Order: sequence, then structure tokens, then C-alpha cells
Amino acid sequence: MYPDFKYLLQAIFGTEMPEWLSLFKTFGFLVALAFLGAAWVMSSELKRKTKLGLLQPQIRTMEVGFPATKGELIASAITGFLIGFKIVGIFGHFAEVSPDPMGYLFSLNGNFLGGLAGAALMGYSRYYEKKKQQLPEPVTKQVQVYPHELITEIVVVAAVAGLVGAKVFNALETWDDFIKNPIESLTSSSGLTFLGGLIMATIAFYYYARKHKIPFDHLCDTAAPAIMLAYGLGRLGCHFSGDGDWGIFNSAYISNPDGTLRAASLADADFVKHMIGQTPAAFVPAPSWLPNWLVGFNYPHNVGHEGMMIQGCVGEYCSVLPVSVFPTSIYEAITCVSLFGVMWLLRKRLTGTLQMFSVYLIMAGVERFFVELIRVNTKYDLGFIKPTQAELLSVGLVITGILLLLFYKDKTRTAPPTV
Repeated sequence: MYPDFKYLLQAIFGTEMPEWLSLFKTFGFLVALAFLGAAWVMSSELKRKTKLGLLQPQIRTMEVGFPATKGELIASAITGFLIGFKIVGIFGHFAEVSPDPMGYLFSLNGNFLGGLAGAALMGYSRYYEKKKQQLPEPVTKQVQVYPHELITEIVVVAAVAGLVGAKVFNALETWDDFIKNPIESLTSSSGLTFLGGLIMATIAFYYYARKHKIPFDHLCDTAAPAIMLAYGLGRLGCHFSGDGDWGIFNSAYISNPDGTLRAASLADADFVKHMIGQTPAAFVPAPSWLPNWLVGFNYPHNVGHEGMMIQGCVGEYCSVLPVSVFPTSIYEAITCVSLFGVMWLLRKRLTGTLQMFSVYLIMAGVERFFVELIRVNTKYDLGFIKPTQAELLSVGLVITGILLLLFYKDKTRTAPPTV
């Protein structure tokens, strides 16, 4: 696994890399790539719907030529202080920061002089920028702002709301672990429940759409393929970092002391039984036409320090799972990127309002429900059934999608292009 860029580049070039590269995490990079991909997809769809006359611009009032206000200068100085405080504080403390950059960002650690320098720089930059644009007679004018021009705001709203929702739902799902160390749980880069993020992001979308007078149904339709692509790319981050988001044990394969994977034999039965204990497991050897790691993987050098120590390993990440697990994150990545391709092909055919979003809900719900069958998750005891949180939410997504397709009557058809 490649928990950070140091490990990734060492694997690619076969030579030792500088320590500062460990600050850049593979999971964070792929999540950022997921948001960029989603922004491009959503922006393209917003432009297409605008050309079809389904979306209209918003009239905004802009003030031009005014000097910087005290509020703007204070806000810039505070932003600069936080940036300088954290960035300068990293230097000389790579060993402490690199294992958990997210925890460092949310801590009180940093460099005070760096913060003062950042505040002065950002405050003066804001003052100088407004000074250059200042006019003898400031003017107020109205401009048209199209929905696709707000894509940065939309992605930020989705990211913040999605992160909050993912953390909250994960805390509810793993409540016993959460109450033991709530601060670490909330600031950790792992421990994210996607369906919780989806629910909170949808709520945030609704309020954002109302504020900016964007039809919420069309916003949902444009976001649907973007979310599917982002989820697939994000799952690649889970896989390549080894963040613990994997499936149940597959006892067909076990780890060698050096971290490599091999097929288990009858002589390994006691070892496998000892390592697995009472946790869910299966025995599924890979067919001849599939690589073994696609059915059972042991996640060497995983970012969560899960498993046993790798013999002879030196460094921060020296753990490997003793018994292989189903790599469900790679299953979801392949499935969701493929489903995005299907949705992209269907986007011009599904012309009814909320049809694309309904299809997304059904696809996402079915995909997650079936992958839950081989994932490790907390189960709820409802008496006659013991579902996981994700299974319950998945069923809810599928039912909602079907009901929207069958009973949502306000389906607007594609209008002719506006001139």
C-alpha cells in the first residue's frame, strides 16, 4: 500500500525519497481528484442545461471601485494567520506531523511568528488589491451569474456538508469507539460513512439552491453522475492507502512474515483460526483467470496500522493483515466508475426532471447493499433481521428512487435552446 507520496514514489522509482513527501497522503490526493472530477462533470451538465433553457442566470449586485473595508482586512488577516501558523509550524516537525496531518490541522500546535507573518502578508495583499481597483467614483452594477459559474461554491458546500454528515453517521455507527476518543474520531482522515455524507450534502444542496434560486431538481440531476464518479475515485483512495475500509476475512490466503501473500494450506488452519477468532470469514480461492489479490488482499503498509508487523520493515507503516480480506473498496471503485459511464451515456435520454437523480439513488443503493454482504460493519439487532446502517440506508435510497420514478409527476421535458 501507499499511505503517502513517500511510499508511492519509492515504489515507482525504487529509491529512498525525502521525508517531507510523507505529508502528502495518497487518500487525500485521490479525494481531491474525486472532487475535481465531480466539479468538471457537474459544470458540464449545468452548462448543457443552461443551453437547453432549463436554468436561468441570477442577477447579482456588485460594488466596483470601493476601498477595502475593515471587515475584509480583518478576515484576510485571520486567514493569513491560520495559514502561516500551520504551514510554518510543519517545518522541523515532519516526524510528528506526517503520521496524522489532519489531526495537526485541528490541533493548537503551530508557529506563532509564522502566523503573524501570514496575517501581515494576507492583510496587505487584500489592501493593495482593492487599492489598485479603487475608482474616484465607486459604482454599483448588476451582473448575470449562471449556475455553472457557481461550481466552486457548490463543490465547497457539498464537501463541507458531506464531511460533517460522513463523520456524524460514522460516529453513530461506531458509538462505543467514538465516545472513547471523540476528538481523534472527528479529526481523523479515516472513519467516513458515505451515505451519511450524501444525506447531509443533499440537505445543503437544497438550502443553497433556494438561496441562489437554482431549481433544486435540476441541481440534483446534474449532481447525480458527478457524485457517482467522485465516490468511485474516492474508493480508490481507500484501497491504495489501506484505511481499513475492506471486507470480511477470506481465509484462502495468508501473509508471509515479509508481508507477501500466499495461498493457505491445511497446515495453516490453526494460525487462521487464531487470527480470525469469531469474526465473519469465508474461504474463496480466486479462479484461474483472476489475480489472487482481487479476491483476497492483505493490505501491507496500511495507513491504519492494522494487523501484524512486517518482518524487517523500517518506517511508520509496517503492518499487514495476517489473513487476507475481500478488497471491497476496489470492487466499489470499479463498479461506481462503470456506473458513472452508464449514467453519462444516459444523461441526454433521461429528460424528465429527477429521472437521473432517481436512477442514481437506485444504482447507488443496490451497489452498496450488495457490497455490505461482505463488508465488516456494526449490525443492528431488529429481532428478525440484523442489518447494518448502510444496508438500511441503501434500501431507503432504492425505495426513494423507485417512488420518484413512478410518482413524481412534475417532469419537465427538454426545452428548445434559447437564443
